[in-house]
Amino acid sequence: MSISILAPEKLLPVSVELPTSKSISNRLLILNALSYSAHPIKNLSDSDDTDAMLRVFSSNSRDFDIGAAGTTMRFLTAYLAKQVGEWTLTGSTRMKQRPIHVLVDALNKLGGRVEYIEKEGFPPLRIFGSALVGGDLELPGDVSSQYISALLMIGPYMEKGLRLKLTGNITSRPYIQLTIKLMEQFGIKCKWKDALIEVPAGVYQPVAAKVEGDWSAASYWFEAVALAGEGAHLVLKGLDRYSWQGDAAVARLFESLGVQHKFSNKGLQLTNTGKRTAAFRHDFTEEPDLAQTFAVTCAFLDMPFTFTGLHTLKIKETDRIQALIKELAKFGYVLHSNDRDNLEWKGERCTPAEQVEVATYKDHRMAMAFAPAVLKTGYAFSVADPGVVSKSYPRFWEDLAQAGFRIQK
Repeated sequence: MSISILAPEKLLPVSVELPTSKSISNRLLILNALSYSAHPIKNLSDSDDTDAMLRVFSSNSRDFDIGAAGTTMRFLTAYLAKQVGEWTLTGSTRMKQRPIHVLVDALNKLGGRVEYIEKEGFPPLRIFGSALVGGDLELPGDVSSQYISALLMIGPYMEKGLRLKLTGNITSRPYIQLTIKLMEQFGIKCKWKDALIEVPAGVYQPVAAKVEGDWSAASYWFEAVALAGEGAHLVLKGLDRYSWQGDAAVARLFESLGVQHKFSNKGLQLTNTGKRTAAFRHDFTEEPDLAQTFAVTCAFLDMPFTFTGLHTLKIKETDRIQALIKELAKFGYVLHSNDRDNLEWKGERCTPAEQVEVATYKDHRMAMAFAPAVLKTGYAFSVADPGVVSKSYPRFWEDLAQAGFRIQK
């Protein structure tokens, strides 16, 4: 199934109620469970990832299939490793291709017992939950921050706590900081100095928690305003001005692409000023989930770009670097990569396809990053598997329609 997207004559100045953050929702669900809290979490995300987590916590089974929910897979692997009993954890075909050996090895070193059911290093997993010893652990800093967050959150319940040393460059630092801040809300204070994070042994205290709007979802509206031309404006509701979400950097970064932002009592106001840089260069190590949004925006603004710090994109829902190269080529843009951690466009063009259908590779961010591009194409194009947006932003197509986009099945 696919949908066809037609651009509005003019982007409507709507107020968009953004979805709440699945990153925060899933961390809070783990912390809520560990603290045995009776408080319901307010404003939980309605994303697939959070639904998968909720299904596990409401289930009486010991065998869980979490589908394509990456955050859920990583967090539950650690959580179940300290829950007494035998558990199995599996997921979609793509999930079985996403490595998890770094986390499994770490848990086993800390006194856990996690085994592979099929392919070594990949889900599905058999987890023998028990008390964890904890203590000193060393991990490369450039692994997925979800591995690190998963370990930190169960750290207080290890006999010796956790002393985690991160070596080399640290990827997605804001996501680790977000985890530490949420743990602090539940009464556990970590110490993070240089490359060492110390988590004391202790017990979380139950608290009433609320989830804020998702800055990652906001990025597609920054893109729409950037592509709609000078004077375009709209309002985003639900965002926290002082958020610890790493993708809150989108507001600062889009200033180079001509989008000005301002908080008011109505929400976050976005306005296209028409003033942008000639080229864009950025290291996305701390906010890799924004890379697709910026690649599509820069290309359609005819703005050459160089992105670095993309090494984690190869193990996301798809290999996002190769997916961007292939799909932007359909529109006539020739991108290059060293196939490790960079992506660039120097202005090179090729003949675009006569009819374009954007493949989404079961990746929600591919669908949402490409949709606003219709503002610049001058013609309608199709997006395959549009339902994939339910992973993080189920109302995305309805919100686009509210802003004047015409969505046809």
